[in-house]
Amino acid sequence: MKFVKMHGAGNDYVYVDAFQQQIDDPATLAQQVSDRNFGIGSDGLILILPSDLADVRMRMFNADGSEAEMCGNGIRCVAKYAYDRSLVDSTSIRIETGAGVRTLELFPNELGLVEKVRVNMGAPALLRSELPMYGEPCSQFIDEEITACGDLFRATCISMGNPHCVVFVEDLDSFDLPRFGAALEHHPLFPRRINVEFVQVLSPREVRQRTWERGAGETLACGTGASAVTVAGVLTGRTERSILNHLSGGDLEMEWSHSGDVFMAGPAVEVFEGHYSPR
Repeated sequence: MKFVKMHGAGNDYVYVDAFQQQIDDPATLAQQVSDRNFGIGSDGLILILPSDLADVRMRMFNADGSEAEMCGNGIRCVAKYAYDRSLVDSTSIRIETGAGVRTLELFPNELGLVEKVRVNMGAPALLRSELPMYGEPCSQFIDEEITACGDLFRATCISMGNPHCVVFVEDLDSFDLPRFGAALEHHPLFPRRINVEFVQVLSPREVRQRTWERGAGETLACGTGASAVTVAGVLTGRTERSILNHLSGGDLEMEWSHSGDVFMAGPAVEVFEGHYSPR
């Protein structure tokens, strides 16, 4: 199997061109290739496929084999792969995801290779039923109390095509992310589990984010999570609509536009390509 290893702000995936190759069991393959000791090493697997609705389609699988609806860092790398390898010839493309079709603007360098991508991440969904989250289906969960490991936090829950729980904290460096991230991911309020973002506000236009991804654990970045953080900051009065988000693996430029859509701009980097023999 031919593959390419890519990352967006350190959020790394194994990418497989499914235009040319058939993958019969992507869930098992995701577990194998993601293993950092016995596989290629990644946060998951992303398949690049033909689409009847857009220029290309992506399917994204977490390291534990579970399929997710969308990945903001992953979709930037899909766009880079498609452009750099001539699956598309325009710097404005559309990609089909499990959360719908997303529009992306590509920025090639002087060699004609994409280095940066701006994505329209769509509008946030705030109702419990849209996450999903137990409770009154038409209610929202904005800056409300939630308990994990006996500690009380205030959280805002948002879907950006996949579910996120945003928690603002005073000091990210000393925060026990694995303990509280795992507890919130599996909190009984969330029937399909949830991604968790822990955020420290540096100023109204600048934040730091650490991410606990559903099915993957702590990752260096999460684009849909950064989108949820942008919305949560505005809804709770902590940040402005345009912010710079410093994630563990790099920076993302974020904006929640007045039209309602969230825009994200950030890097897309190819690390290496190779061949892999599934076990």
